[in-house]
Amino acid sequence: MSFTPPTWPAMPNEAQRTLKAFLAQLKKQIGPEIQAIVLFGSLARGDYISGRSNLNVMLLVTKVGRELLERCGQLQRRWGKEGIVAPLVFTEDELRSFLELFPLECIEIKEHHVLLHGPDPFSDLHINDRNLLIQCEQEIRGNLLRVRQRFVEGWGRPEAIQVLLSLSLTAVIPCIRGIFRLLGQSGAGTLQEILNRLAPTLKLDPAIFQEVLNMKRGLSSPGPIELPQLFERYLSGLELLIEGIHTLKTEGRL
Repeated sequence: MSFTPPTWPAMPNEAQRTLKAFLAQLKKQIGPEIQAIVLFGSLARGDYISGRSNLNVMLLVTKVGRELLERCGQLQRRWGKEGIVAPLVFTEDELRSFLELFPLECIEIKEHHVLLHGPDPFSDLHINDRNLLIQCEQEIRGNLLRVRQRFVEGWGRPEAIQVLLSLSLTAVIPCIRGIFRLLGQSGAGTLQEILNRLAPTLKLDPAIFQEVLNMKRGLSSPGPIELPQLFERYLSGLELLIEGIHTLKTEGRL
């Protein structure tokens, strides 16, 4: 059984080398039980940054049991230090059930993935729009509460603010993609492309989210004086995003 796709997508050489070596060991330790292997996340979206981004893989297997998970754990002990995140492991039936409860995560992978082995498990999966809207709203409102809570937990320290803003933006972007899809637009594109579409689509100034993205990517380094102000602007941005979604619902567009 070959785990090497006929044509590798464009990606940094070191990422390709890591993936090929990982797949070779995956074949050796788990091979017969694997139905499909899917690459998702930043590398599949085109947002991968060498030295900063991780490699995300999903395994579709015939059966999930302790022994298989232990073998995955042995692999992870070796490859986690190379930037490969512990894989998501599903059976086909579990993936379909997951789709009903977590449509946002599934549509993210469905629209931004690279098939590394086997038949594409996302080719015939369909997303329920109502479930997607409910999850997008829940995630964004929950994100706002978590940002406030983490600020308190971190005592408002600049280093805590930097971490919580980066985590929050990472969680919010998929929700914005989901809202675009519900409006009949494409949710595809890099993080930068998604932010650029905030103004025309949601009438929301992307500047504050851009600031956090630049910080997350290491392109800017706000100091201890600027970070509390950035936090305050970001909170306002999240609140405006929630208001914008509420307005779209009131207008019957969502």
